[in-house]
Amino acid sequence: MALQPILESNPETIQSLSIQQLVALCGDGKLRDNSDCCVELRLYLRQASNAELFAHAQSCLDTKFENSGFVLQDVVNELGRRLDFRVENGLFHGRSNTINSDGYWGSTPQEGLIVEVKTTDSYRINLDKIAKYRTDAISEGITTSKSSILIIVGRQDTGDLEAQVRGSRHAWDVRIISVEALTKLVTLKEETEENTVEKIREILRPIEYTRLDNIIDLAFVAASEIVDDTSASEDQHDEPNTPRSIELTPKGELEAAREKGKLLVENEISKKLLKRSRATYWTADEAHSNRATLSVSKRYKTGYYWYTHHRTWREFVRSTNEGGFFRL
Repeated sequence: MALQPILESNPETIQSLSIQQLVALCGDGKLRDNSDCCVELRLYLRQASNAELFAHAQSCLDTKFENSGFVLQDVVNELGRRLDFRVENGLFHGRSNTINSDGYWGSTPQEGLIVEVKTTDSYRINLDKIAKYRTDAISEGITTSKSSILIIVGRQDTGDLEAQVRGSRHAWDVRIISVEALTKLVTLKEETEENTVEKIREILRPIEYTRLDNIIDLAFVAASEIVDDTSASEDQHDEPNTPRSIELTPKGELEAAREKGKLLVENEISKKLLKRSRATYWTADEAHSNRATLSVSKRYKTGYYWYTHHRTWREFVRSTNEGGFFRL
């Protein structure tokens, strides 16, 4: 049975399957470039939750199975999309006269990341070969000299690879990140608002670390936006003609309310929504054509409700014809 009909009719079944089983359900189960299996797998990954993507990435690293490296490559590229990069998936098998990188992540027309995914750093990487992917992409007009190379590895212990990069002529064009650290950035982006997105993307590019301002900016913005279980929630407001007071709403209650609202919107539009940030959601299609913001408020003693409405939320919804604000 093909994967997509199960996704449409009984998505709960999918959650109990391993990534190996999911690949087996795609097309003929053989993961090749431009195959039905490849197309179906990528379509599934576009609709998967962040938690499911994280689990699939870990499975690829923990359990070696046929084409597990290719599956990890596609999962990592999907994580790039969750960071709002414009992602072009790379090839599984290199071909002559083709840019054979594992992916290209664009942020602006001038800047982008040539992505290379490795399950381990236990062997030396041909940096000259990867650097040629970048120069070829520049010569073909895909990107510019402002682009850089991002090597994503399964292990956190990357000392040998780091030394190899530092000792090469490509040191100023290459950065390294583990899969686990990448998932943490995706989680950070999901728990904050749009102000954090560009700063997250900046930190993946080569930065001169003598000056630490960019890292401090990211930490400051993220810390100011994240709401933990004991902090004031977005529904903290003064009621008219009442003494100023603060009543804290646990983060879990806000998330539960948004999840309930998300399910109601999905039922209304007959499409699945992916969480983009703390309160914004969109569909998995390339244009993210359906968008929603879910603002939560409790009912105050006087009967009032108070809802947050950020300018960035308005711009997010207005960028498509199928968007709306929902108050919960």
